[in-house]
Amino acid sequence: MSIELYQETYIQRQFADRIGGADYGKDTAIYKFEKIKRAKAAAKRDFPDVELIDMGVGEPDEMADPGIVAKLAEEAAKPENRGYADNGIAEFKSAAALYLQEVFGVTGIDPDMEIVHSIGSKPALAMLPSCFINPGDITIMTVPGYPILGTHTKYLGGEVYTVPLTEENHFLPDLASIPEEIARKAKLLYLNYPNNPTGASATAEFFAEVVEWARKFNVVVVHDAPYAALTYDGLKPLSFLSIPGAKDVGVELHSLSKSYNMTGWRIGFVAGNPLIVKAFSDVKDNNDSGQFIAIQKAAAYGLAHPEITERIAEKYSRRHNLLVAALNELGFKAKKPKGSFFLYVAAPKGVEGGPSFATAEDFAQYLIREKLISTVPWDDAGPYVRFSVTFAASGAVEEERVISEIKRRLGDVKFIFE
Repeated sequence: MSIELYQETYIQRQFADRIGGADYGKDTAIYKFEKIKRAKAAAKRDFPDVELIDMGVGEPDEMADPGIVAKLAEEAAKPENRGYADNGIAEFKSAAALYLQEVFGVTGIDPDMEIVHSIGSKPALAMLPSCFINPGDITIMTVPGYPILGTHTKYLGGEVYTVPLTEENHFLPDLASIPEEIARKAKLLYLNYPNNPTGASATAEFFAEVVEWARKFNVVVVHDAPYAALTYDGLKPLSFLSIPGAKDVGVELHSLSKSYNMTGWRIGFVAGNPLIVKAFSDVKDNNDSGQFIAIQKAAAYGLAHPEITERIAEKYSRRHNLLVAALNELGFKAKKPKGSFFLYVAAPKGVEGGPSFATAEDFAQYLIREKLISTVPWDDAGPYVRFSVTFAASGAVEEERVISEIKRRLGDVKFIFE
């Protein structure tokens, strides 16, 4: 046996069971986003002179507001901001509390005890299960959805129970459908509104139902709200924490990534129940040393200027209008969401005189390879594709050009939906 092979075998045996154990890296299955990545690369290679329209990307297409960038530069130049931030600075927490009050009408939040910053929402979702999940405990997740809380629940020996989001129920989970034995064993319930990928918005009535359900079964609610301030057509931004009793049963995660074009800055916060916030802070303190203080101060500036988000929302609303109209002209049944930058539509069953699509993934692959339009397929609760209005376009004229190009490319075929 060669030294190289011996070393490979030695390392192979050491991997934790949670990521595959001794079989780690041997799985030949290609996951959805890797398939999309490969298909995009192939399309660019086969059609180098044709623009690939990327409607799948889930991040803003513009930079952060110049005022935020300037604040970062100013604060980054100060020597007192160079050190570890640990669990955050008071200025950011106070700004977050005021933001919740001014934008969402959430009152009574103590910035010292009921808010802590996070290096974006994703790490917060990854760490929260460590506060609650023991082997055999259950996290209730919605599908389709963002899997991180469930992934880390499984890492800790817990189990995941999924509730489908269906169009018939307005893409809200049917809490009454959860078996009582599951509800009583569950520790966490994950919600995300406005929702990724469906774009659906929750109502105050639904959140009130969640509070009542959580109290009945002693379940901790984790509401992931990165799109909460991106709402359209008169819908007022809604926070779970604005519901009476919500702070007794859970926390809400906010992020500046989507609402302030600050995806790469990695800054957000966890707010709500003080005991949950404390537990998360303790776990967080053993995972990171806090976000750069200058970024926290720049984020505080942004939170004090919610009109920045309002301008961003106007752009996405305009793009949604264009995309919905175009898709409906092509035979889709698209409905403009009230929030988020995602449009979730049922996939066609095929093309007249052309290929059939057994799944949304089949349709998405067709769009990339044949039409050079990238979307994200979801087959968890029926075949749907997610379009994102964060496609690259500078200004309204360019937006109209991109949508017109989509109509042109898709207009030369007839899609079959029944």
